[in-house]
Amino acid sequence: MEQQQLEFNKNEDNMRLLVSTMKTRLSVIEQGGGKKSLEKVRQRGKLTARERIGALIDKGSRFLELGAFTAYEMYAEHGGCPAGGTVAGLGYVSGRQCVIVANDMTVKAGAWFPLTGKKNLRLQEIAMENKLPVIYLVDSAGVYLPMQDEIFPDKEHFGRVFRNNARMSAMGITQIAAVMGSCVAGGAYLPIMSDEVLMVEGNGSIFLAGPYLVKAAIGEDVDAETLGGAITHTEISGIADYKFKTDEECLERIRHIVSRIGHNPDAGFDRAAPVAPEKPAEGLYGLIPQDSTKSYDVREVIYHIVDGSVFEEYKEDYGKTILCGYARIDGWAVGIVANQRKMVKSKKGEMQMGGVIYNDSADKAARFIMNCNQKKIPLVFLQDVTGFMVGSRSEHSGIIKDGAKLVNAVANSVVPKITVIIGNSYGAGNYAMCGKAYDPRFIFAWPNAKIAVMGGEQAAKTLLQIQVASLKSKGETITPESEAKLLKEITDRYNSQTTPYYAAARLWVDEIIDPSQTRSVISECLHAANHAPVEEIFRTGVIQV
Repeated sequence: MEQQQLEFNKNEDNMRLLVSTMKTRLSVIEQGGGKKSLEKVRQRGKLTARERIGALIDKGSRFLELGAFTAYEMYAEHGGCPAGGTVAGLGYVSGRQCVIVANDMTVKAGAWFPLTGKKNLRLQEIAMENKLPVIYLVDSAGVYLPMQDEIFPDKEHFGRVFRNNARMSAMGITQIAAVMGSCVAGGAYLPIMSDEVLMVEGNGSIFLAGPYLVKAAIGEDVDAETLGGAITHTEISGIADYKFKTDEECLERIRHIVSRIGHNPDAGFDRAAPVAPEKPAEGLYGLIPQDSTKSYDVREVIYHIVDGSVFEEYKEDYGKTILCGYARIDGWAVGIVANQRKMVKSKKGEMQMGGVIYNDSADKAARFIMNCNQKKIPLVFLQDVTGFMVGSRSEHSGIIKDGAKLVNAVANSVVPKITVIIGNSYGAGNYAMCGKAYDPRFIFAWPNAKIAVMGGEQAAKTLLQIQVASLKSKGETITPESEAKLLKEITDRYNSQTTPYYAAARLWVDEIIDPSQTRSVISECLHAANHAPVEEIFRTGVIQV
């Protein structure tokens, strides 16, 4: 018992350190482009992107930021791009849950980097999947020209945003655009393709070509306000619907507009009165071992998240390396699929490794996912998986067939899927447990998460063998010392690519979250998902049984 408490304390200290590091990094990101850029914003009487969101959302309500770590430690040669130059997430405006996307004008004047585009498209995807109103707070210089080839022409680039504007309009999703700064070139289409356009006098401007380009193209001398300011577009062109003197007035009008939006039928996911877990959220800190190869009982994680700490297991004595069962999270009924990390005994009396997907666990999880689709119960995946079991016994038993059955069920699931990576996320286990490629409505990672095709040690040794063989084929001599040095270099490089920050920077996950916030974050996502009725019928493709 004393040893268990010691391990718990060590785990807790490690997780608290990871959470503290995450918050420190976030505080730097929240500074945007830095003090000089901020001063320029202040001089023009403007609010920052975060201040605009703070003034827009209901007082005392939560703003669930998504993509805060977008482009983290990337684009260094261009001065960086904190949060991808965009602050975005889910917030409540006049009591309505909305997707809010605000350009951060302190980051390269709000210009679009490649990952800015990817982030904006992800937010539009969230709006479309969950049928949520979208509010754009526009203040952008358009495409970042030094990288135009990586953001302008392709299918998932800048232009896709306007295609999505049109698709959302056809879907009946309300889009409101407030032009509070620059809105240039192709970006000018975003507000015009929204339902209503608001502009701030003196700061907001919309034009296909700015004064300098107009001068160069046709020789006309014209200032920005005359060319495309708020007065021009509300009194002459008719492009904008409203004009305001300040950011604050503009944001208040958005609140009034949202307050009048009609209500559509929801998905009807079952929700009872919320009951707090019997085990406190902070207790999650001590459950996950610092050494990601060590075992623990994932039931304990579930008990700290679900209502009343009640988890009703499905096929409890079968396929034990994946736990499946029903619970409620903040009142919402959910089906939970979680990797069991402790060693378990199979039906044949054999010991099975925790975190590994065996034939029987894949079979069980596939059937459970089908059941949840039949009952229209949203799914929550808790990932800590090292992959599928390998070896002759597993191959002869048809592990590929059973794995394909699980992947098929996940891929064809029509109820909302929310994924939280609480530990390892390796190889095909990432896919089977609803990784980003399998369209989870939302996907999050804890600060200790690791995402890769395989663990760092295995990968590094594999890569080392390849490199050593290559060097020997060239006649080079490899000493034990040089081999050890090479192994360390490979391991360090590989491990740097498995961190949750590396994943979040590239939007493989929507956000890195504090484990103690897992319950509230999932609840917020379920609320979003409930806005979109499940219209598809669950069907699986061809599977081998």
